[in-house]
Amino acid sequence: MKKIIPLVAVSILSAALAGAAYAADDVQDKQKELVEKQKDVAEAQQELKQEAVKAADERVHVANESMQQISRASKIIGTKVKSPTGESLGDIKELVVDPLTGQVVYAVVSFGGWFGLGNKLFALPWSALNWARDKEYYVLDLDKDTLKKAPGFDKKHWPDSTNKWDQWREEIEQFYRVKP
Repeated sequence: MKKIIPLVAVSILSAALAGAAYAADDVQDKQKELVEKQKDVAEAQQELKQEAVKAADERVHVANESMQQISRASKIIGTKVKSPTGESLGDIKELVVDPLTGQVVYAVVSFGGWFGLGNKLFALPWSALNWARDKEYYVLDLDKDTLKKAPGFDKKHWPDSTNKWDQWREEIEQFYRVKP
């Protein structure tokens, strides 16, 4: 009997350890499954975000095309330009047209000054403006402080030749991060 007790004890301990080992393997398998499911969820969320951004961009693009392709210059000139937060950035004073393509390349926006005195003019790439159809103004994705740093000119010193506009083009494209 003395020989049987140690054998039984060893058998019970072996069974307990084997059960614990199987349980640990099962927990690790479940953890791996959970990590894989979390990755799948994260990927699905990322795809949904990308689709939402793409849909929003498409809506803006359609609205911009509609407004920018069918509007008369006289309707655009004088239109307010605001930041995405609704902060007034100025108003459109003029449109600059590429004579070779007939396309609007820049909207000249007046900003700053007081009662029209000391206003600085900015040639904004037309593609940087987004029409807020329901609000009837254009949105420029900048704030006032950033716009103050933009390349600009005063109303008495317009770039008056194609060469001067071409020189400006590179600086303007870099500042606004868009191609006109």
